[in-house]
Amino acid sequence: MEKEPVRVLQIIGIVCGGGVEAVIMNYYRHINRNKIQFDFVVDGYEKTILDDEIESLGGKVYHVEPYKKNIFRYMSQIYHIVYDNHYDIVHSNMNTLSVFSLFPAWLAGAHQRILHNHSTAVRSEGMRSIMKMILRPFAPLFANRYAACSHLAGDWMYGKKMMASGRVTVINNAIDLDEYAFSQELREKYRQEFNIPADAFVVGHVGRFMYQKNHAFLIDVFREVARQESKAILMLVGDGELRPEIEQKVAFYGLSDKVRFLGLRKDVKSLYNCMDVFVLPSWYEGLPVVSVEAQANGLLSIFSDRITKESLLTSSASFLSLDRGSKAWASYLLHNYDGRNKNALTELRNAGFDIKERTTFLEDWYDRE
Repeated sequence: MEKEPVRVLQIIGIVCGGGVEAVIMNYYRHINRNKIQFDFVVDGYEKTILDDEIESLGGKVYHVEPYKKNIFRYMSQIYHIVYDNHYDIVHSNMNTLSVFSLFPAWLAGAHQRILHNHSTAVRSEGMRSIMKMILRPFAPLFANRYAACSHLAGDWMYGKKMMASGRVTVINNAIDLDEYAFSQELREKYRQEFNIPADAFVVGHVGRFMYQKNHAFLIDVFREVARQESKAILMLVGDGELRPEIEQKVAFYGLSDKVRFLGLRKDVKSLYNCMDVFVLPSWYEGLPVVSVEAQANGLLSIFSDRITKESLLTSSASFLSLDRGSKAWASYLLHNYDGRNKNALTELRNAGFDIKERTTFLEDWYDRE
């Protein structure tokens, strides 16, 4: 009789079309599902853009009460999912909030309780930062395995001493590099679809509309770009609570005809082909998967200096200080654009970000305990 695959319960929170769920789905699509199968816990009772794909790959999707609405109901539902379905491995990707999923998983008898940190924090985020700082000491309490997307994210969550001990595993935010390779055919297709001229200069960004991603600064940067380059277009992929505020700022600057709000998309990997430059001015990150995707497409990629230096994976990526201001950012991206990086895929493979190689590592990692 053929052995049933080991089922891993992935807790990912809100599905917003990128970030953490993109990382987990990249691994899920390529992992040997005869050996390891993923099931998912997502916040909210509405169907997400991932449900159909997960189920087509043999996984289950559990919709639960969002923790922000009722944390006790959320924890109770996690407990019953783990207990009733006999999950032995629970992999929480909720950063400091993982205490609220790993505690019920511990009560329900899960033997492997994985805390996976994907982010850091900044003081200027207000109450969100305060809550992260309060919860950080508690997040690892009910975990017995530890992971992070980068050394920076690991240092922030666990401390440098624990990172140095080797107890924390860095799981690269790997992608299918070949799927993100530049395609002239897709570039022409999408520019035609969005009514973007072939000679337009397209600045791109992928990210949820939230404080962390710093969209307000990005709009300031693009305003300066548009002043110098009349054919400039800004593509914003994603959605979130701050989108209306950013739309208002775009309208106030008189840029509505130059900015494309694309919302949540399933074809993000193809959209990179439409861009010329990728900009990520985040206040903080762990190691953003969009930084890997953009570099794989060969784009000139400009990141804020608040992002881990581990994101610098190819010769086409650079860091700029947010303190330099929007004019300096605009000048940099306009004067440093020089077409696609043709060596991008080789550079990323050498850096260990090819999902086809990293899934084997993850399969073995789940099997170690």
